[in-house]
Formats: sequence, structure tokens, C-alpha cells
Amino acid sequence: MFLYGQSTNGAAQTSMLGALIPFIIIFAIFYLLIIMPARKKQKQHQALLSSLKGGERVITAGGIFGTVTRVMDDRVEIQVDTNTKLQVSKSSVSGIMDAGGSEKSR
Repeated sequence: MFLYGQSTNGAAQTSMLGALIPFIIIFAIFYLLIIMPARKKQKQHQALLSSLKGGERVITAGGIFGTVTRVMDDRVEIQVDTNTKLQVSKSSVSGIMDAGGSEKSR
């Protein structure tokens, strides 16, 4: 006689595996579409920050354009006008500008 809730051991393992497959597929798609590109972009930004040197035109995350005058461990000093220098966090530098005023791609 068959009672509800009773199953053989092999059928239980198959149904658990079948229930996990959609979650595994969703995680794989999530990883490929979101996590990998974000890591790649983060590595590129870290490389940009480590390659900063004096004389480069930069733009900050706040939209301030300036020329790097000094690079320190955790911040950079940028000159935004003849007599105006600002110290900003290195992580706030979002890009390096070329001579034409557009952002360089590295």
C-alpha cells in the first residue's frame, strides 16, 4: 500500500538534484553577467589608480577636472586653477583625460 510522504531513497535524491539545478543555472548566469564584468572593471580601476603620476589630467567622481601635482599613498593633490590645489582620495579619481579633453581608455 502506498502512503503519501513515503518514497524510496533513490527517488528523493533525484528530486533534490532536480530542484537544485535551476538555482545552479541562475547562479551561473548571475556570475557571468554581473560578477565577472564588475571584477574586471574593478581591476582596471585599481590599475589606473596605481599608475597615476604628476602632470596627468584627471576627473574625479564628483566631476572636478584637474592636473595631478603630487601623488601620495592614499590621496592625490590636483591643481584645478592657477592658485587652487585640492587633495582628494585616490579612489575618487574616476578617469584620466587626454589632451583633447576626452577620457582615455586603458
